[in-house]
Amino acid sequence: MANLNEQSKVYLEMFEEMPDLSLMETEEVRSLFRQIPVVSQGFEDVHEVEDRHFKASDDYEVPIRVYKPEGEGPFPVFIYYHGGGWVLGDLDLVDATCRILTNQTKRIVVSVDYRLSPEYKYPTPLEDCYSALEWVYANPIEIDGDVTNITVGGDSAGGNLATGVAMLAKDREGPPVKAQVLVYPITNLSYDTSSYEEFSNGYGLDRTLMQWFGDHYVRDEEDYYNPYIAPLTCEDLSGLPPAIVIVAENDVLRDEGLAYARRLKEAGVKMDAKLELGMVHGYFTNVIIFEERIRKTVRKISHFLAEVNDQVVER
Repeated sequence: MANLNEQSKVYLEMFEEMPDLSLMETEEVRSLFRQIPVVSQGFEDVHEVEDRHFKASDDYEVPIRVYKPEGEGPFPVFIYYHGGGWVLGDLDLVDATCRILTNQTKRIVVSVDYRLSPEYKYPTPLEDCYSALEWVYANPIEIDGDVTNITVGGDSAGGNLATGVAMLAKDREGPPVKAQVLVYPITNLSYDTSSYEEFSNGYGLDRTLMQWFGDHYVRDEEDYYNPYIAPLTCEDLSGLPPAIVIVAENDVLRDEGLAYARRLKEAGVKMDAKLELGMVHGYFTNVIIFEERIRKTVRKISHFLAEVNDQVVER
């Protein structure tokens, strides 16, 4: 029997009222999600919020939202990639969570509105996210950021994209990434773990829907084993930045998230894994229902990032 807290039960009751998303066309699903009320601007004051753009590698103008905390800069920078299975999501979806992140971690948060699939399949969304890292690193004064202290992170598909950005930065000898924050990340596209069996139906994100998302993102069969898409398939994870991996207890992605955390540890990467008891997939950006638990998770993130900073200072 699943260990669901009361907030998760409420969330799943709402999710059960929705049609089967995997049987719908992409734009139908997006239209449906646009009708769902989200807590957006004004949820929590931050010192400064600015919407702007930067040019991706193909000159596409990528929208970003920059959040600045109170205090004197330059501030460490947290580049955040939203979830939504590479198909859904935008800046407003994660606005409330980014405000909490900004205030509690005392970091500049740069939220990235990368291009979505299936209109833009891999590698375009990942390259947009990597371009955001390059832009932040090249423009510290514009955002009052300390670009020697950059964290990349995100939830679900955003966590997946953050792993890809960290790998690309290592492989391309790109801008230095000090830490990764991976909230219930997608780390594989095999859909065959025990948590996929345990939560196959009735827990929001299920196997069929996750396969629908994956099919929209990949170009061909080989992509299912591409380490930049499925980082759990990567043979060598050494040299990656320290990572905190946060998984929800009642989530099809739980086991692959924990497996990736173990692989990082085995590769000698500083790693911390947190299992959020009673939680379901999607909680981290649903402030209407899960505000208290989101704040607790952000405190864990803030503590981990402080540990990473202290470790660097000691060296």
